[in-house]
Amino acid sequence: MKKKRALLILLGIIIVWTVAPESPTIPVQGATSKDWNANTFWYEPWGKSGVHKGIDIFADAGTPVVSPTYGVVVFRGELGLGGKVVAVLGPKWRIHYFAHLKDHSVYPGYLVRTGTPLGTVGDTGNAKGKPPHLHYSAVTLLPYPWRADDATQGWKKMFFLDPNEVLGVK
Repeated sequence: MKKKRALLILLGIIIVWTVAPESPTIPVQGATSKDWNANTFWYEPWGKSGVHKGIDIFADAGTPVVSPTYGVVVFRGELGLGGKVVAVLGPKWRIHYFAHLKDHSVYPGYLVRTGTPLGTVGDTGNAKGKPPHLHYSAVTLLPYPWRADDATQGWKKMFFLDPNEVLGVK
């Protein structure tokens, strides 16, 4: 009986998180859509990654990076290309990924809401020596197979969402 109840609760959480509403905001404090080139999503060639799977929001080093939605921090650390990064699991099973941070201000398991500070804009990882910016990507854990195409790495379009559309600016 306890297993069945636990399973029903888990199923309920999965369903609610799948349909939970969200209204993401731009994740760099004070930024507008003029602070990035909307055409850089899925732009190629793009360094070692081949295709640029996000947008780069330019701002002064140290500008606050804030959560664009509510969710839970699932990763905080350093990755080769991304440098200092944070990942937040938000509604609709989407991972919001923030890279090149100067510093972090959250930890895994931390619950965030829209506007919660995550860190600050920097130039870590492969952004070293380039103007400070936030690389922002949105990835769905529930694949959208109809989005795949024959572009370079086009199968990954099932998972990587256009941040311009996620933020409602395109």
